[in-house]
Amino acid sequence: MRSTVTIITAVVNVVSMVGMIAGVLLHSGRGGGLSDMFGGGGAAALGSAAAERNLNRITTVFALVWLLTVTALGILLS
Repeated sequence: MRSTVTIITAVVNVVSMVGMIAGVLLHSGRGGGLSDMFGGGGAAALGSAAAERNLNRITTVFALVWLLTVTALGILLS
C-alpha cells in the first residue's frame, strides 16, 4: 500500500512540476508574456489582464501542490 501511495505522489509531483515550469515560462517578463504570444494587441481585446491573473493563480496552485508532494515524498521515503 505504501509503495502505491509513493508512486501516485511521485506522479502528481512530476505533473505539478511540468505545469509549474509551463506556467512560469508563459508569464510576462520584459515582453508581454502570454499576451504577446498571441499577437499582442488582439489578446488585449480578449482580456490579457484576466489571463495573466488566472495564470498567476494556476502557477501558484501548481507550486503549492509541488511543495506538498515533495514534503510527502520526503516523509514516505524516509
